[in-house]
Amino acid sequence: MSVTATSAPADGNLVSVRGQRWVVSKVDGAGRSTLVSLQSVEDGRYGDTLEVIWEVEPGAEVLPTDALPPVAVGKFDPPQRLAAFLDAVRWSAITSADVKTLQAPFRSGVAIEDYQLEPVARAVDAPRVNLLLADDVGLGKTIEAGLVAQELLLRHRARRIMIICPAGLTTKWRDEMAEKFGLDFAVIDAERAATVRRTHGSAANPFQVYPLTIVSLPWLRGPKAQRLLDEVLPADGPSHPRTFDLLILDEAHHVAPAAPKQVYAVDSQQTKLIRRIAPHFTNRLFLSATPHNGYHESFWALLELIDDQRFLRSAEPDASAVKETVVRRLKRHIENPDGSARFVERKATALPVEYPPEEREIHALLTRFAELRRARLKTQRGRKATDLVTLLLKKRLFSSPAAFAHTVAVYLETLASRSGRSTVATAEDDIPEWMDDFFDDIATYDDEQLAEAEDDALNRAWHPCSRTRLRTRSPCSSGCSNGPRRRKPGPTQRRRS
Repeated sequence: MSVTATSAPADGNLVSVRGQRWVVSKVDGAGRSTLVSLQSVEDGRYGDTLEVIWEVEPGAEVLPTDALPPVAVGKFDPPQRLAAFLDAVRWSAITSADVKTLQAPFRSGVAIEDYQLEPVARAVDAPRVNLLLADDVGLGKTIEAGLVAQELLLRHRARRIMIICPAGLTTKWRDEMAEKFGLDFAVIDAERAATVRRTHGSAANPFQVYPLTIVSLPWLRGPKAQRLLDEVLPADGPSHPRTFDLLILDEAHHVAPAAPKQVYAVDSQQTKLIRRIAPHFTNRLFLSATPHNGYHESFWALLELIDDQRFLRSAEPDASAVKETVVRRLKRHIENPDGSARFVERKATALPVEYPPEEREIHALLTRFAELRRARLKTQRGRKATDLVTLLLKKRLFSSPAAFAHTVAVYLETLASRSGRSTVATAEDDIPEWMDDFFDDIATYDDEQLAEAEDDALNRAWHPCSRTRLRTRSPCSSGCSNGPRRRKPGPTQRRRS
């Protein structure tokens, strides 16, 4: 790593260190090295201080002193340029005169619909933004979130913004924010973290270097991201002011606790992650076109993640509080100024399908296969892996005969590799731990990754050591020399390697 530090600065110099601007408050050059004390001049970080050894600090440089440009005597700007300058001054100061006037719509590069202004209008009126944008697909939740972020930035109510989304949407969010709002978000991942260490020093943290960040939800759950968060989040709980200003969580239904057969919500790993970091954000904006999965306890727990002061996961929320927090519009609710429908209403009708005898026979055999597997287990808890096998096999069967044939081939390959060993785990086994990771991750996969992950899940569920965690590499306790299949690592395995 090359060191590009310039000669030692003097008191009062403006310098750039670790990607941020500082003013030198003290210089101690008594020894061989120069100890420089710095005070931040970045927005929102005026109280931050830092001490560095100037000679070994990568990328440290003294910045030139800013000065007003010289004004030529007897020359004036063209009227158009002066008018543009006055407009810029007026627009930048308009919130001081009228707090109800929005600036973000005039600073965006998109044709905004009237209904898309409701979230940003609510955000301006509220002391803290705690909203769930649950508009129908295609109504522009990304634009609504960008308007809220832009308005808070313009009003100096936010500086540090984090967008959390599925892995496949990080690039889309970055491009949308840049093209439509002129906001430069940095996608934080393992590669970006390594780049920051090379350019800003081994102690630099990307969450401190970049005020506007985009993080994928699967990567944020990993140990590397957790270590980076531990460095910036207070260990003793949320601080005042908060570490971050605005959290935008896309596809928020992925973090809603599951409650399909329980009378209470059960937190997944993703739920626990958001529950941990959400209190460190002053404002929270959740996006989801499907916020309710049919179980009230799960929805209540999601509302608690947004605003734990107004909602409790174990109690039915107040209807007025839900109305103030949730922005929910369907396409049939959106109208033109003349009262006509804005979007063409689509009506779904059921089409009867007559299954041929061959398909009915295959489905009956699959049902019988699943019943025999469940009957071999002695406890209800140990049958979850079998239920997963049945679910994935039915999905492949309904997909296409070729997909089902491929899955059966994987099964036969697994049986052949075991050479007659038992196909069922012991009765007292708990639910396999790797299945929690599988269900947490599948919602973020594309088609190819999902197919690979399903193959891997089927193999593990059939394998006698299916209880082994996904990242375990040791042989199974049943004496199997093969262990989990190594034929081709799925996306879940690659992510955890």
